[in-house]
Amino acid sequence: MPISMYQAAVPAVLKMMGNLSSILDKAQAYCAARKIEERVLLDARLFPDMFPLVRQVQIVSDTAKGLAARLAGQEPPSYPDTETSIPELKARIAKTVEFVKSLHPSQFDGAETRTVTLTFGGGRKVEFAGQDFLFNNALPNFYFHLTTAYDLLRHAGLEIGKRDYLGT
Repeated sequence: MPISMYQAAVPAVLKMMGNLSSILDKAQAYCAARKIEERVLLDARLFPDMFPLVRQVQIVSDTAKGLAARLAGQEPPSYPDTETSIPELKARIAKTVEFVKSLHPSQFDGAETRTVTLTFGGGRKVEFAGQDFLFNNALPNFYFHLTTAYDLLRHAGLEIGKRDYLGT
């Protein structure tokens, strides 16, 4: 039996968003136990030209809601990038999860061939067939920023590991 685009995208995205939220719980506890201002972690970068943790989490959220909406034939909701605390990032994740869960699997029927158009910097537009969008753009981007958020927190000394990332 073939796997649907819904099955290929939504369960994994929802699971990983939950894992990220749990990791952020640990980050908040880490800050409290060590009397570290959350802003220190939120502004953490691996290199000066990389986005900080707060932006990594925002991009994870944007990618999750964007891939689900576009594959379901909808316009993704827009969230302002105004989070300045771990609880605000967790609220954004929860709002994203709520949106993704609101989509019905039948809305993904035919998504593998649905045209998805993305606009990049400078107004450059790129069209994808839905399957190519999911597997060659959206999921790699989602996991890239999710892993970077994990790595930033791990690098800052948070005691997390593969089990936290995978949720096992």
